Amino acid sequence: MENRQNGEAKKEEEPKDSICGYDSLHLLLKDNLNPHHFQEVSRLLTGLNCGKAIETIALPESATALSVEHGFDLQAFSFSADKEQLREPRVVRVGLIQNSTALPTTAHFADQKKAIFEKLKPIIEASGSSGVNILCLQEAWMMPFAFCTREKRWCEFAEPVDGESTKFLQSFALKYNMVIISSILERDINHGEVIWNTSVVIGNHGNIIGKHRKNHIPRVGDFNESTYYMEGNTGHPVFETVYGKIAINICYGRHHPLNWLAFGLNGAEIVFNPSATVGELSEPMWPIEARNAAIANSYFVASINRVGTETFPNAFTSGDGKPAHADFGHFYGSSYVSAPDASCTPSLSRYRDGLLITDMDLNLCRQFKDKWGFRMTSRYELYADTLGRYVKPEFEPQVIIDPLLHRKAS
Repeated sequence: MENRQNGEAKKEEEPKDSICGYDSLHLLLKDNLNPHHFQEVSRLLTGLNCGKAIETIALPESATALSVEHGFDLQAFSFSADKEQLREPRVVRVGLIQNSTALPTTAHFADQKKAIFEKLKPIIEASGSSGVNILCLQEAWMMPFAFCTREKRWCEFAEPVDGESTKFLQSFALKYNMVIISSILERDINHGEVIWNTSVVIGNHGNIIGKHRKNHIPRVGDFNESTYYMEGNTGHPVFETVYGKIAINICYGRHHPLNWLAFGLNGAEIVFNPSATVGELSEPMWPIEARNAAIANSYFVASINRVGTETFPNAFTSGDGKPAHADFGHFYGSSYVSAPDASCTPSLSRYRDGLLITDMDLNLCRQFKDKWGFRMTSRYELYADTLGRYVKPEFEPQVIIDPLLHRKAS
């Protein structure tokens, strides 16, 4: 395994939770296939952007030095669009951060939170020094992902929209002229302290533009999130920023095609998917769903997953007959960006903290709306009619039964 530009050198033993000793499938294939074979495999796995492979971009030495010093994966790529005669390119630089927790879950909650803030500082600084315009953090980045435990004490991490985590990030937004998306556990002070899973959108002037609450709450495996918060009530908002129109499809919402569709109908150009998902449950789905959404809705999708294994002091069960366990499983990272032309970046590490920086020309969104015509060829009136009937108690599926269905063959 070759040395990496971001400080990850070859190791004698395979790192735990790596892919055969590699950070990602992309690197495993690159190091073990001859160049021609790798080029063809990569063409099929990551697609072509404007007819060519995704290009890497150089970052300032200050950013690469931080990645080496603090041991986080750092990768950077660029999506282009065709040159137009009536519009100038609209290039936006997007940053995605994936990270593990900084202290054991048994540490004092104040210490855990402070340690996460300190851990993220150099990664955010690397984003800022690299000229990132929009930065997105993973789901519930300011705490351990304790929603598997059903223990209410973890609600102590919940905070108002303008709370400690937002204030921490506002200074970076102002310093670097960045829009920052921060997914937190929100305590709604004005409504009886109800708790939500919320993404706060911080403007490049350090202001709070708005918030979006998670629409879909999982009820599968150890994801006992309905113990902590309800389905969101903010609809499918798109936030118009100086860098473009953005939306946030939080975690489990990526499994719902109509959720992706609604953000697109409201005009999103980039949809962020801050997530926390484990390998045993969803890893084969991870490279597919967001990429499909980018294609179907003609926008960019930025997918972020946390990384690491978080162990809790009290064992819990999944209701599946298996023994009680104290960890949720491995959060497999692998954050990546998908484009409307079916191309995508290689993913970040499966087991290390990381920063993925991507330049994207938003003109590509309209170009692929024009090329494929999905908006023009969709039949929304038919879908609306079916959905309108489906939500009624007296709904009956439109099924035509063969009148000879039960007739025996002669």
